[in-house]
Formats: sequence, C-alpha cells, structure tokens
Amino acid sequence: MHPRPRIVAIDMDGTLLPTTSTAMSARNAQALRAAQEAGITVAIATGRRVAYTFPLLEGHGLRPDMPVIASNGAVVKTLGGEAIDRCLMESRVGRALCGLLRPYGALVFTFDRPGRGELVLEDIDQAHGRIAMWVEANRHAIEIVKPLEDALIDGEDPIQGMAAGTIYQMREAEKALKASAWAGECNWTKTEYPARDISILDLLPLGVSKVWALKRLAERLGVDRREVMAIGDNWNDEGMLEWAGQAWVMANASEELRALAKLSGWRQAPSNDQDGVAVVLERVLRNGAGI
Repeated sequence: MHPRPRIVAIDMDGTLLPTTSTAMSARNAQALRAAQEAGITVAIATGRRVAYTFPLLEGHGLRPDMPVIASNGAVVKTLGGEAIDRCLMESRVGRALCGLLRPYGALVFTFDRPGRGELVLEDIDQAHGRIAMWVEANRHAIEIVKPLEDALIDGEDPIQGMAAGTIYQMREAEKALKASAWAGECNWTKTEYPARDISILDLLPLGVSKVWALKRLAERLGVDRREVMAIGDNWNDEGMLEWAGQAWVMANASEELRALAKLSGWRQAPSNDQDGVAVVLERVLRNGAGI
C-alpha cells in the first residue's frame, strides 16, 4: 500500500478533459474539490499555456492557490495568478530551430505577454490545416511574422516553441533534432493523437519538462516522491509518470504507452470520457491511502 498522496499532478487534454469538449465534467470538478478539501495539493500539468488553461479551470470552486504547471513546465502559476516558476528559451536557440524544423510542419512560438503577439507563427494557413481548432480558439493572440526568425529577438526570449504536423512528420522532426548540434541546447517533448494523425513537438528551454516543474513543486512543499501521484495519457506525461511514486495512465492512452505502463507497474485508470480522474481520486479519498 502506497502512502496517501500529498500532491496529485493531473494532465488536461486526454486526461482531465473529455475528448469532444473543453469543459471539465461535473464529476471531475467535484473530485478535484474533494481532494483539495482533504488537504491534497492538486496540480494541473499541461502542455497548454497559462492563458489557454485558466479559463477551463475557473468557475469550478477550485482553490486559488492551486498550482498550474503550464507550457510543459516552462511556466508555473497558481490559479489565482501568482507566479511560482518560469524558464525561457534563448532566442538564438529558437532561431536555429526554425531553420531546422520548418520543413517538417507548422511552427509556433509562445511569448509571456498578453494579447496579440503571445503566439507568433509565419503561415496561419499551414497551421490551420493541421491544428484548426487550436488556431480558431487562439486567433486573438496570434501574430504573423515572416520569416519567423524575425520575432525571435535577443532580449525578448520565448517561453517555448511548437512544431505541429502528422505523426510521421513529427517523428522525423524529432530525429532531425536529435541528430543536430542543437540537441544539447533545448528540451523537447512529444504528444501524439493517432485517431486524428496529429502530433505536436513542444520545444522547451534546456532541462525543462513537466517532471522538472513537478520535482521543484514537491521540493518546495517538502513532499517526498512516494507521496506524489501523477495521472496522464501521452508521451509528454512520461517523465512525471516515471518519477512519481504513484502513476496512473488513462485507458485512452496509446497502445505503446499502455504497454510501457504495464512494464513500469503503473496503474490504468478509466478513460477521460469515463471520468477516469474522478474514479482515481474517489478511490484515494475513500481508502484513505494511495493505491
């Protein structure tokens, strides 16, 4: 029996959120509130940036001091807006990645500034062709700069970059990145959605990831990794699932990730469309200990 978790880190897309909606279910929201009331720190850990995350969490009665690990760990804030952690990518690295990865798909860079210019890309039609829903939801924040390198000015460093395309394209992009001289200058993490043949390669400051941010949060709160639970569904969750003392993979995760879960001893939760997060949290609270 594991100790009762003191931190539960939960991914959003494919985990906390249902497949066909960006609204959290009532059952999941209630489970998050109940966990908070029981003294558990519920941390959201997502590839989404802060401005694309907070609206989905607000209005559910969640504590304002809830940590939100956004941009795959590059930015950490409380739901109330208090800054906890932030790490930026050097613009010179971003410029190099443009030339390296442009042949493989649409490129976007995220900056820590509100409104238009928070997201910068050079070909909105190409991006719309692959990630149309994301483009439509974020048009107010998008600025077009061509070539994209012109947006990456020294002293105005981005939070992260993102390449998007088919699963094959992003696997090839990852191969190119690994073989390049820039592999030691940045971090990257991949998400794949086989049903839609869409993949995203998030380009991060060196050393930054969800697990990097989660480790720092646990250290700040004085929590041992055995008392940390992680719940996720995709490859950008792999690090925190490996590090956390208690790991749950969603039933809707890819076959490859579920196979890794079996080898690693991670538990399988019901799918995101079956309120799998709530099922896990309800069991934790009912049993009074980890599982």
